[in-house]
Amino acid sequence: MGVKQRRARQKEGLREEILDAARTLFVKEGYESVSIRKIADKVEYAPGTIYLYFRDKAEILDKICEETFAKLIVRMQAIENDNADPLDKMRRAIRTYIQFGLDHPHHYVLTFIQAKMHGVGLTAFQTTGMQAFECMRQGVQECIDAGVMVSDDVDELSQTLWAGMHGLTSLLITCVGFPFVEPNRLIERMANTLVDGVRKKPD
Repeated sequence: MGVKQRRARQKEGLREEILDAARTLFVKEGYESVSIRKIADKVEYAPGTIYLYFRDKAEILDKICEETFAKLIVRMQAIENDNADPLDKMRRAIRTYIQFGLDHPHHYVLTFIQAKMHGVGLTAFQTTGMQAFECMRQGVQECIDAGVMVSDDVDELSQTLWAGMHGLTSLLITCVGFPFVEPNRLIERMANTLVDGVRKKPD
């Protein structure tokens, strides 16, 4: 490996270290309470080093959001590219989305709760965020085209499904101590309830 490649790898490694440290601090202390100095102390570098990689802490959170959406897109596109029954794919998409949040709770809380509360992460929401939502929207459109939905309003149906998915995901992550039933049972019930609520009923 040449000097140039080694330096590029070291630079990328430090960038990821900064993102990991910021993610931990944002979750533990709250976005507003974390300063660039705190992030620098966490990675044991001078604050000026952070500014070589990120403009400010808002950009750091934006990159964390972008990273989260990119990971979610990979999972959702795997379902989108499947040739299974559209309603079955929708159920899988709902289960996959919720499980993604449970697998990456810190990413999820920062991206879908803290970032929106503080008006940060808008760039990521407008780019990779909308790409992630488009995966869900395409699945709904496929069901509409198959004639199995109660409405042909793809946006209304997609937003309704997302509201239910996000609600359960957020509750399972944040309501620690609540006596939830076994998570897989709850996720399966939510998937069936949401799909049954938007599918066309037999005559």
